[in-house]
Amino acid sequence: MKTLTVTGLVLACLLAAGGADAKPRTVSDPEAPHALTVEGPVQVQWTDPTQFTELRYSRNRWDAQRGNWVEDLAEHLRKQASKQLPEGQKLDVTITDIKRAGDYEPWHGPRLDDVRIMRDIYPPRITLQFTLTDANGQVIDQGERKLADTGYLLNSSLPNNTDPLRYEKRLLNDWVRRELQSDRSTAGL
Repeated sequence: MKTLTVTGLVLACLLAAGGADAKPRTVSDPEAPHALTVEGPVQVQWTDPTQFTELRYSRNRWDAQRGNWVEDLAEHLRKQASKQLPEGQKLDVTITDIKRAGDYEPWHGPRLDDVRIMRDIYPPRITLQFTLTDANGQVIDQGERKLADTGYLLNSSLPNNTDPLRYEKRLLNDWVRRELQSDRSTAGL
């Protein structure tokens, strides 16, 4: 009996210690970061996720704030932009709003309360501000972009993709591809 109690106590301590440095479980956690660690030529930060459309107007706020999806999207953006950013240039991005694809429809009953329903009327939307600079620190381009993919359900290349952020990641990929065209030589192109 003592061995079982000691083993349970040791297991509880290990779980508590392991959870102390784990990432926050919700995007609205006050301890959650609001920027990626500084590394490489692409820096990504975000404003307070509790003010994002995804959380403010969600029909299931608890489920909408679960996980680290804001940080996951920021990591994805940095990775994609780093691949396409010309040598010597730097990109600084601040994500100011996110509305994920789909929405919760609680009127389907309690069994579907936590199911994100994909319909044309719930497209992914992301608003961001950015500054693109050259190797000398001169601003090449800057501004705010409001991204939306109203035809997100029509893309036949995604049906087998099970990533819950696939639509938002594709939206970011499209923006990076457009914004960082290799033939850009002046601002505003």
